[in-house]
Amino acid sequence: MALPAGRVAKWVVLVVWVLIMVAVFPLASKLFDSTNNSLVSYLSRGAESTQVEDLKKQLSTGAGQRVVVVYERAGGIRDDDRAKAKADLDEVVRRYPANAGPASSVTPSGDGNALVFGFTLPAGDPAKEGANTEKAVDETRSLVGQGKDGLSIRVGGPGGVLADQLKSFSGLHTTVLLATIAIVALLLLIIYRSPVLWVVPLISVAFAAQGGQAVASAIAQNTGFTVTSGSAFVLVVLTYGAGTDYALLLIARYREELRRHEDRHDAMKAALRRSGPAIIASAATVGIALLCLLFASMNSNRALGPVGFGGIAFALLAMMTLLPALLVICGRWVMWPAVPRPGGQQPDAKTEHRMWHRIGDAIERRPRKAWIGTLVLLGVLAAGLFTMNLGLKEVDGFTDKPEAVEAQELLLAHYPPGITRPVQVVGRADRLDEVLGVVRDTPGVENAVVVGKNDDIGQITTTLEYAPDTQEETDTLHSLRDRVHQVQGANALVGGHSAILIDVAESNVEDAKIVIPLVLLTILIVLIVLLRAIVAPLVLIATVVISFAAALGLSTVVFQELLGFAGVDSTLPLQTFVFLVALGVDYNIFLMGRAHEEARRIGTTAGMRKALAATGGVITSAGVVLAATFAVLVSLPLVAWVQIGFVVALGVIIDTIVVRTVLVPAITMDLGDRAWWPGSRVEQAVAPRERHDRIGAE
Repeated sequence: MALPAGRVAKWVVLVVWVLIMVAVFPLASKLFDSTNNSLVSYLSRGAESTQVEDLKKQLSTGAGQRVVVVYERAGGIRDDDRAKAKADLDEVVRRYPANAGPASSVTPSGDGNALVFGFTLPAGDPAKEGANTEKAVDETRSLVGQGKDGLSIRVGGPGGVLADQLKSFSGLHTTVLLATIAIVALLLLIIYRSPVLWVVPLISVAFAAQGGQAVASAIAQNTGFTVTSGSAFVLVVLTYGAGTDYALLLIARYREELRRHEDRHDAMKAALRRSGPAIIASAATVGIALLCLLFASMNSNRALGPVGFGGIAFALLAMMTLLPALLVICGRWVMWPAVPRPGGQQPDAKTEHRMWHRIGDAIERRPRKAWIGTLVLLGVLAAGLFTMNLGLKEVDGFTDKPEAVEAQELLLAHYPPGITRPVQVVGRADRLDEVLGVVRDTPGVENAVVVGKNDDIGQITTTLEYAPDTQEETDTLHSLRDRVHQVQGANALVGGHSAILIDVAESNVEDAKIVIPLVLLTILIVLIVLLRAIVAPLVLIATVVISFAAALGLSTVVFQELLGFAGVDSTLPLQTFVFLVALGVDYNIFLMGRAHEEARRIGTTAGMRKALAATGGVITSAGVVLAATFAVLVSLPLVAWVQIGFVVALGVIIDTIVVRTVLVPAITMDLGDRAWWPGSRVEQAVAPRERHDRIGAE
């Protein structure tokens, strides 16, 4: 562990890291070009809507994204409008032959104020579907224009939504990276109050981020995992946030050791020995929690596990090797103007940590009232969960209103609601008539027609009576699936864009039921091993769960009541839980590890007071940095990622300021030595007054 602090080894470490960065740069630079934002790719291959998309590729009706073009004139459609729409459709059919699909004619609205036609893009390489769709939609928009002289034209449909999503991400990876770097640099300047020191951890974490992006790029290009643009953004903020946290902890210990050692190499060796285990345990906890996502069924959720793990692994490796080497190479002067030297004026523990000593003293006087009051406060915040609308509509998923959403609004204003998203039913060709009859008899189905057939399979396009993203549409789709599945030997399946969205939402719920208990169990085992106790780990797990509930509850109120979001995205509970629980336990590991160490010498209550004072400043700084980096996600143009960034940032602040500062110390002081049961008992013979004096002396 002390290798990077060696007089020769430090240079070897630096050279190795530079060579690694040169080697991985080409791969890391391709990460955002390798992401896949196609909604159907989020699902597993076994999902029913995914199977429908695969089967549609065998037919000439098209298996790519569906694009819809809508024309509106408030005073009524004119002949020249119809002529333009027909000419536009002819050109689209020419560009995408045999893929115009079921709505290959211009359809007027019943009120005479609108026209619509749709076409399906050719199926191609799934990895390039996003880029191909964006290009096709852009070309279509250039072809049809926006309209003039009172005619409005909008291009939308599922393909238009995907294109607008990709367009909203264009260039954002640079913006997010620069914003994250700027925030980390500013906070390091404030924390260290040094014009030089902040550069060293920032360089180290930048190297770590480059390595993490290379791992993610390799995963996207060489595995079946779906790495989305959102996952790539999370990787950036996670690596910078966690890496900076580890740097803060190591540098804080290094400062202490520089006051004790003449040789900076010896100081760094001691700092690595004393802080290394806690940092490694912290990274291992986060990494293991992320890997639990591998048990999810959604490809996008599963991919986030190894992608995040790669970022955490590189952050740990850089902070335990590159950062120590750079600090030792730079020497003490890098700490200027407050350069720590042995024999110099030693900071008085009471003076240096005055605020944290006062907090510890206040909690010690009434620990039970402190933790009960804190639980009541967190419970009030968590009450917002009862108002959560878990089902954000696709058209409400943007922070602005792109063209595809405007097209959807025009369709809903002038056409039956079901026309906006036809449902696709695929089954065996020899049983297709029977399936068609069942589809037409299903309540909620407006019409159904066979649109394609070969010797093996056939496709039925169905229009429902209900608007997209409504509970009525969901219930009808479930009923339709139940009915066509009962047709013996037909192997009938129900898909289409609405079915894909429903499968995504339901898969996220099912993944949460599997992954959340698994995360809790694995972290509990890690804590039991680290603390050699059962009671304290159970307490820590309970506190981070309560902290998560409070953060999600308060965020729900902010989203739905203050920001006006229509609901909460289905990905939010699972992904924010994994991040918040793992990262929240992180800080508790630092606090409780120190408390356990001190409790063996001076008792549990006094040990917790000293641990709180010793770790309070650095953990709070780390929490602020991590929250600020995740807050960068709020700048993204999709509501789902705005919500994830907000919840994680708020949760980290709650965990840092409330849970780690008050709740955990209060419960531990109230439990006393029982907190470490059934491990070895802490020192019993130290009188309370003697303990207090010993703390002051130290």
